[in-house]
Amino acid sequence: MAKKAHVTLTVNGDEYEALVDPGQTLVDALRNELQLTGTKEGCSTGDCGACSIRLDGELVCSCLVLAIEADGRRIDTIEGMANGETLHPLQRNFLELNGLQCGICTPGILIAAKALLERNPDPTETEVRYWLAGNLCRCTGYDKVIRSVLAAAAEMRRA
Repeated sequence: MAKKAHVTLTVNGDEYEALVDPGQTLVDALRNELQLTGTKEGCSTGDCGACSIRLDGELVCSCLVLAIEADGRRIDTIEGMANGETLHPLQRNFLELNGLQCGICTPGILIAAKALLERNPDPTETEVRYWLAGNLCRCTGYDKVIRSVLAAAAEMRRA
């Protein structure tokens, strides 16, 4: 049996320490070791986007990253998106415009959409669809997801 590795992770601005198996994925470490269960695992192959997080500012599928590779790095997950009790405009618009249903894909879509809006605060519908193409959803049909992102973008530009 392989020896566990000690990792230090900065997640949503807070520092965590954990012991992880050498082959343990980051999504599993977040969920099982740190009890941050907002990030979901869908496919385990990087195809669905449900486990999307930001790693040192880059959008990645956490099912494709080993926890030991994240040692000393900055991670942003869905748990850090709201400001206390105040929802991020993306979260609020997803609720108000029915951009979510079962919720498995929603955290990954929200993280990806936030990354897009930080890069491009005024995306076209085509740009939103292109950016979110790596996030699969079996429930919504995407139209309400796209409308939610565009509405949030407009709100954020006005603020």
